[in-house]
Amino acid sequence: MRRFARTLTLAFSAGVLGGLVNSLCLWLAVRYGITAFFGVSLPAPLTPAWLYPRVVWGGIWGLLFSVPLWEKNVFLRGLFFSIGPSLVQLFVIFPLRLGKGMMGLDLGAWTPVFVILFNALWGWTAAAWMRWTNR
Repeated sequence: MRRFARTLTLAFSAGVLGGLVNSLCLWLAVRYGITAFFGVSLPAPLTPAWLYPRVVWGGIWGLLFSVPLWEKNVFLRGLFFSIGPSLVQLFVIFPLRLGKGMMGLDLGAWTPVFVILFNALWGWTAAAWMRWTNR
């Protein structure tokens, strides 16, 4: 039971760290005009109200990393576990909660690509953290 609790704690913290990396990379991409260059208008104000839910949800999604799947392959594991948050963002959050169209296409045609990319950064960060802490 103690090992299971440790794994859940590490998975949550991995997701939190991934959420922080995801958010900071998105903020930098918006700040330096990378998203605008591709015609995508994602809001990314670096405020506690914007950052906090992203980090907490990163931790919640990070619980997926308690599943012992591809533990030695950080790239594949991170990419695989990032599919869930990407699908929710593209098919639930954007269209139903924010009213930005299916896959957030009202924000720009390249929006799905950025969502997948930034969520992959979340996944790779979390997978790397899990691998590093389980040495």
